[in-house]
Amino acid sequence: MSTPASALASPAPVSNPTRYPVLGAISFSHMLNDMMQSLMLAIYPLFKSGLNLNFAQIGLITLTYQITASILQPLVGLYTDRKPHPYSLPIGMGFTFVGLLLLSRADSFVHVLAAAACVGMGSSIFHPESSRVARMASGGKHGLAQSIFQVGGNAGSAIGPLLAAAIVIPHGQASIAWFSAAALLAMVVLGFVGHWSAHQMRPGKRKAAVAAAQPHPPALVRRTMAVLMALVFSKFFYLASINTYLIFYLQHRFNISVRDGQLHLFIFLAAVAAGTLLGGPIGDRIGRKRVIWVSILGVAPFTLALPYAGLEVSAFLTAIIGFVLASAFPAMVVYAQELMPGKVGAVSGLFFGLAFGLGGIGAAALGQLADMVGIVEVYKICSFLPLIGLLAAFLPDLQSTPPGAAHAPRQPA
Repeated sequence: MSTPASALASPAPVSNPTRYPVLGAISFSHMLNDMMQSLMLAIYPLFKSGLNLNFAQIGLITLTYQITASILQPLVGLYTDRKPHPYSLPIGMGFTFVGLLLLSRADSFVHVLAAAACVGMGSSIFHPESSRVARMASGGKHGLAQSIFQVGGNAGSAIGPLLAAAIVIPHGQASIAWFSAAALLAMVVLGFVGHWSAHQMRPGKRKAAVAAAQPHPPALVRRTMAVLMALVFSKFFYLASINTYLIFYLQHRFNISVRDGQLHLFIFLAAVAAGTLLGGPIGDRIGRKRVIWVSILGVAPFTLALPYAGLEVSAFLTAIIGFVLASAFPAMVVYAQELMPGKVGAVSGLFFGLAFGLGGIGAAALGQLADMVGIVEVYKICSFLPLIGLLAAFLPDLQSTPPGAAHAPRQPA
């Protein structure tokens, strides 16, 4: 029976219990944060018709939002590894608050880009620090804690399109401002979380944590991170085709309404939330490499079938795709944190930043491609992306590679 990787990354026995109230608070805040973000994605048809935008401009809106987040997140994480700022969480949510107000009044493509950049800056501050808080509150159950944290975001992403269909579409663009109340609520909750986090970062505890960190050999880290980056590319480039263009694809292929398309998007995002919740704890039990392998490559048969399925079968396939593919990300983040102990913020910022950045690049590139060859052809091309999951075979088994011992000579029996 293999030993969990987390046990090797942190050999000392865990004395602190899992802080479920803290995990619940950070997950709830993540839900509100990503609900507001997905709201922007779900009302793309409103801006497309109201401002006469093309697919390329829709992609650039997503690119602006996600690149803003992706560039800043690793830098924020690297900085807070050295100088933690627990009260930065409510400050980051303040940027999202301002972005929503700007979005509710935007009357041009440039104004929408400015609002998207503001929301992206809020995410860049929120994600690295909140992921660090989740690990601090885990009590050693790192995969479970990461899943609880991430599932809040996925749940918010699933709720956003429903709220867009129920509130924004009937009441118009100005009603986006109503959601600023959610940002204010999140700022209050994150204020309490920041207070708890500040007490956990007392100098004595921090020095002990830094001293306990034992890095893996640099060559192993470089090779492994290269494989993980390729897998993240596969996952989030494909997700960009669903998150940004699923409604347009269903409208074009099956001639359904925007409201029905948003319901299909909700089904997909709800399945993503369920997969995220299970991916972390399963990784705690069976190993994160196995979860990554199965979730990335195992989704390929479903993505290859999607462009040829009918409307009802498409809903089923997107649900399966969302569930299986989403289970990889909590395992990836914790796997990388164990690969680079002592750099939780930088690793979290890098992975969440890549998620946003690759999603933005994918949205922009696929938008350009859709304008040239059609949205249906885009889905046929993207269906091959999960085959990149074959690279998971090159991930080292951290269960058998303790930090600093990868090149130790084998002792005779």
